[in-house]
Amino acid sequence: MQELERSTSVSHVEYSREYEKNAGYFIIKRVIDIIGALCGILIISPVMILVGIWIKLDSKGPVFFAQNRVGQDGKGFKMYKFRSMCMDAEGLLDKLKHENEMSGPMFKMKEDPRITKIGKFIRKTSIDELPQLFNILKGEMSLVGPRPSLPKEVAQFTSFQKQRLIAKPGLTCYWQVRGRNDISFAEWMEMDIEYIEERNTFVDIILIFKTVGVLFGDEGAR
Repeated sequence: MQELERSTSVSHVEYSREYEKNAGYFIIKRVIDIIGALCGILIISPVMILVGIWIKLDSKGPVFFAQNRVGQDGKGFKMYKFRSMCMDAEGLLDKLKHENEMSGPMFKMKEDPRITKIGKFIRKTSIDELPQLFNILKGEMSLVGPRPSLPKEVAQFTSFQKQRLIAKPGLTCYWQVRGRNDISFAEWMEMDIEYIEERNTFVDIILIFKTVGVLFGDEGAR
């Protein structure tokens, strides 16, 4: 995947470069990522096995879904998820675009007919995101950081929004704990820039604990 141009504008990039020089924070962050991902995989492996069986029984297709996403500095990678949609989901998207409930380049629909029965459950509880723990182990993602976007979405970002590519994408972020789909696209992007400005070990740990607290029964998770 062709790398996307990094924004070189305004002060947000300047402060981000200062954080880039903080080697101690990034070393601690990587250690937390590795330990957290390994512990998470070990603890929830029975759940992942059961979900995999349920997906196979619920609909035809693979258990996992790999999708091209844009990571740090615009570098592409394959992001893993449990499959929560029918096999021809991408082909059906064009017919549903007029139903989009999210502003900006992203598509979100409350009653998306492409989502399977188990897909509704694993999305509501964010279980569909658990395979990204393997992305974290590979160093493509972090436990905390802006959610990775699709290439077609990033292509429509403004220069301000492209600043979120400075950080390694994450499993959770401010958006995840502040309402998720109840937040507009513009507000979401601003939250990601806010995180990059404020990020430190304490902020990351607080976000991890808050995320655990809102995973199940989060009405904003659609």
